Amino acid sequence: MPSSIIPQSMTTLPKPILVTEAQQLQELVGRLEGQKAAAVDTESNSLYAYRERVCLIQFSIPGGDYLVDPLALEDISPLGAVFANPGIEKVFHAAEYDVLTLKRDFGFEFANLFDTMVAARILGWEKIGLGNLLEAEFGVYPEKKFQKANWGKRPLPRAMLNYASLDTHYLIQLRDILFEELERTKRLPLALEDFTRLSQISGNGPTPQPTDIWRMNGARDLTPQQATILKLLAEYRQSKAEKMDKPLFKVIDDKTLLAIAAAQPASYQELGTVPGMTDRQVKRHGKAVLAAVRRGTQEEPSRPPRKIRQDREYIARVESLREWRKKTARRMGVESDVVLPRDVMFAVARKNPSDHAGLAKIMESVPWRLERFGSKIQAVLADH
Repeated sequence: MPSSIIPQSMTTLPKPILVTEAQQLQELVGRLEGQKAAAVDTESNSLYAYRERVCLIQFSIPGGDYLVDPLALEDISPLGAVFANPGIEKVFHAAEYDVLTLKRDFGFEFANLFDTMVAARILGWEKIGLGNLLEAEFGVYPEKKFQKANWGKRPLPRAMLNYASLDTHYLIQLRDILFEELERTKRLPLALEDFTRLSQISGNGPTPQPTDIWRMNGARDLTPQQATILKLLAEYRQSKAEKMDKPLFKVIDDKTLLAIAAAQPASYQELGTVPGMTDRQVKRHGKAVLAAVRRGTQEEPSRPPRKIRQDREYIARVESLREWRKKTARRMGVESDVVLPRDVMFAVARKNPSDHAGLAKIMESVPWRLERFGSKIQAVLADH
C-alpha cells in the first residue's frame, strides 16, 4: 500500500469536541457545510439494549474532531442537510451499517459517500479493517477494548470519547490515499458505483421477528413438539427482554433455548443441568421456563414452513454465474462480489434476460459492470 503520510502517535490527537447542545450542533453544521469532505462514523448500543439506537455520531474535518450526542440533543435533524448535500463527500469506513442505522433512527438521506473499506476491497487489499489500515498507513495502533462497549451509558468516559474520535480522525487522509490508487488502477468508476449503491440502501427493511424460531440454527432438527416448546420459550424471552431493555441473548441465548426445548426439563434440578443455563438464570427464569415447557408438551406440534423449491434451470444459471464471477475475481485480484454483487447476480439468474436491453434493466444500478462484463454475462446465460 502506498503511503505519503508521516506516521503519527495517538497521543498527538487533539481533544474531540463533544456536542450536546443545540447551539453547538448548529455551529458544527455550519462548519460541515463549508467542507468538501467530512469523515463520519457512529456508535450504537446493540449489545446492551432490546432495541438498539445510534448513541454517538462522530465527525472529523481538517482542524477538528466532533462527537454528536443524540441522547443529549432533542433534535439532530439539522445534520440531515449535511448528509443529503451532494457537494459534501461523507467519508465512512464500512458505511452500510452506519447508513442503515442513521436512516432508521433519524430518517436521514445520503448523497456523495466514500467508503474506505469498500475502496480497499475494490483495490484487492488483503487487510481492510480500519485498525489494519490505520496501522499500515499512519503507524497508529488503536485499542480494541471499546469495540463492544456500552455507548448508551452516560457520561461517556474520556477514554471512550478519544477512541470514538480516532475512528474518523484519519479517514479523510486515508480516503485521499485510496482515491489516488483507484484512479491509478482505473477502478474509480467501479468504486463510485458502489458508493452510490450504498447511499440508496433502505433503512426500513424487514426486521426479523424475535419469536421466529426457524431463524435459529438447529430449530429444524427438533421434533414438532419440541419446536412448539421452543416457540413458547422464544415468546417468553422476547417479552422479558423488552421489559428488561436487554438484547435477547443476554436473557437466554438461542443455543440454550434449543437445548431446553430438546431436553424438556420438568424440574428446577433438571433445568439446571441443561447446557448454557446458569444458576442465576434458573433462579430468575426457572418458573416461567418450566411453565413454557409444560404448555409446549400439550399444544399443537409446530412444523417448519416449506422451503420454496428453486427450479433446476435457475440453480444452474446461478452456479454458472458464480463460477464465471470467481474466475474473473481471481484475475482482478479481488473478492467475487466485487465483480458482481450477490443481489445483482441472483436477479440476473432469476429473470434470465434474453437480450442486452433486458440485462441493462436488471443491472441499471451497476452501469460500470454492465459495460465491462455485460457481454460475458450474456454468454454465460446463453449456455442454459
